[in-house]
Amino acid sequence: MADDTNVAGAFIDSLKRNNAKIREDRAATIAEDAQLIYKREVEDLALTIKKLRREQENMLDLSPAEATSLVLASDFDSKDYVARDLELAVKIRNLEIKLELARQRYQYLFGQTLEV
Repeated sequence: MADDTNVAGAFIDSLKRNNAKIREDRAATIAEDAQLIYKREVEDLALTIKKLRREQENMLDLSPAEATSLVLASDFDSKDYVARDLELAVKIRNLEIKLELARQRYQYLFGQTLEV
């Protein structure tokens, strides 16, 4: 039978930690998780904005089949075009505001600047 006075290892070390060390470990874990998720959110917002801008620019391509053809005037719905363009513009603007706020909050919360 092994001598119980020489118990060692991660499990026993964990049980022997003091409250300050336990709080420090928990805080580090929580902060790391929050920072990673926040960073991912900022990156996702930037990507969404990029895709919406691309979609809006692609609406200017009125050559459906090839570079030398154009949509017939009778097939073009100006009202739908304007409505979709404005809808995209508003979505982009709202996401730009959200992205700027998220970047500011990230810097405040984690002391780092995110460039996206």
